[in-house]
Amino acid sequence: MKLNLVRIVSQMSAENLEARVIVAVIGGGECSSGEGDLAEAVGRELAKRNAILICGGLGGVMEAACRGARLQGGLTIGILPGDEPATANPYVQIPIATGIGYARNMAVVKSAQAVIAIDGDYGTLSEIAYALKSSIPVIGLNTWLLSRNGEEDNSLIRVQDAIEAVDKAISLARSSQVKVS
Repeated sequence: MKLNLVRIVSQMSAENLEARVIVAVIGGGECSSGEGDLAEAVGRELAKRNAILICGGLGGVMEAACRGARLQGGLTIGILPGDEPATANPYVQIPIATGIGYARNMAVVKSAQAVIAIDGDYGTLSEIAYALKSSIPVIGLNTWLLSRNGEEDNSLIRVQDAIEAVDKAISLARSSQVKVS
């Protein structure tokens, strides 16, 4: 069941919203069971820490992360490529239909204060690039390796598990002092 954005926001106090950070979880629309488990664990950890999860709203890593967050009582937002909110995975509470295709990748990361990338294809790579270009920290779990002129580029913060990913994302998001209002 999709929830109404106005109803959700009206139920939250201003203090509650200001204290929350928004973390994007990005990854492929299809994923292995291991990557799905990892994404679900990330979603659970984000919800435990009262972070808002934003993603592309479809399947694979996005669905697994939303499932984890929802099962833990978290808030999930899906920025969809198409015109129909009904295309969101069943764990997205706030579907935002854009009708702009892959261009929505920029909206996903620009809406967040930190990004966690899990696995992924070229769409994920574009989101990583948009985030880094915008000085939004990107934490990587089993995702792309970046290099420049044959040298590893350490812009992407590599971690080993869901807890470490969420610890880093929330710490970096809070240090940015950007507040949700």
